[in-house]
Amino acid sequence: MISSDGKTRDLITSRPGSGWDFNMHRHVYHDLEAKHGPHYTVYNRRFMCVYMDDLDTDEGYWLLRTKAACLHTGEWPIEIVGPDATKLMDLLFVNNVAKVKVGRCGYGIACFDDGGLLVDGVFARLEENRYWYVQADGDFINWARAHAKGMDVEIIGTYINVSQIQGPTSMDILEAAAKDGIPSPFGYFGSAWVDFGGQRVLITRTGYTNELGWEFYTEPHHDAHALWAHLEKAGAPHGMRMFGLDSMNIRRLEAGILNANSDFDETTTPYDVGLGGFVAMDKDDFIGKAALEKADKRQRLYGILCPEATPRIHGRVEWNGAVAGRVTAGAFSPYLQNGIGYVLMDSPEAGPGTEVRIEGNDGQMHPAMLAETPLYDKACEIPRGKLVDIPERP
Repeated sequence: MISSDGKTRDLITSRPGSGWDFNMHRHVYHDLEAKHGPHYTVYNRRFMCVYMDDLDTDEGYWLLRTKAACLHTGEWPIEIVGPDATKLMDLLFVNNVAKVKVGRCGYGIACFDDGGLLVDGVFARLEENRYWYVQADGDFINWARAHAKGMDVEIIGTYINVSQIQGPTSMDILEAAAKDGIPSPFGYFGSAWVDFGGQRVLITRTGYTNELGWEFYTEPHHDAHALWAHLEKAGAPHGMRMFGLDSMNIRRLEAGILNANSDFDETTTPYDVGLGGFVAMDKDDFIGKAALEKADKRQRLYGILCPEATPRIHGRVEWNGAVAGRVTAGAFSPYLQNGIGYVLMDSPEAGPGTEVRIEGNDGQMHPAMLAETPLYDKACEIPRGKLVDIPERP
């Protein structure tokens, strides 16, 4: 039975005792979240907070939009290092990895041989032949190891934890927290090593919100409690606190950011879901290239605007009186005052502006319209720092 029936969901909470979480991993700030009443989902066999008892989902959304919020994610950094690291990366990903300079980040999309999507994530090029690939939820590490046969490269599953500080005051927090202030350069998709309270930490100008923001990487050798105390002190004057994925999810839907294995999977190509622009057909062979050369280049995944209801995940989409697709994600946007989400159409015939009917969380069908993503800030100027947009609450 598929989860997300629009009425209930299954999450994890901590309780006394031991057992049956043997293969799960808590991030290093798990115990610090406890005071907020966290509830978790499992992501890469790691616990990631979905919501907190002391912060309403809408309040968390507005915290992200008007101040700053921190999510300790379940993303899994994998280190790929060695003389053939770049060669392997360019084989695994459809993007042109070799063009990404040291000190910069890239968006890595991996496909199966038939062009179906395996996983996505952000990688940081730390050295000429050393990368950290922060993968979304998915079976990637063994796929990478299998294709590295005969290459001079190591693929290491790390115990590094990734946290995101996002929102309009996030750069003020970085300025206060880093010993030497905001590093220069530190443009969009840049990376840098900074001193946080005497600890050397990698940060990247990335995130899952399309808000102004950055991420920091807590390694096993760090004093995690001291690191968080330092960042929390720097963030307090700017309104920062921890929050859950539910609040971030609203913003990522507004921003047109996809989720692996729900908005796309092995049945969809990058072209189907609007990621065709990342496919580097001009580079040497990569896994899935032959299939993608022949694939339909038209898009089937679009944003959705539904004034009457919140789209139900896995709900049906009707067009011209027949079932024509399904909802892959849904939420209510407090800013747009609209039900929003994504729909994957069965064919590429319908496009933005098409009027459809979708199933809502109430189990009823409602009028809706396909929309281009992002739903606003089309040029993505907010995360690049070119547009300061602190919305007023309706």
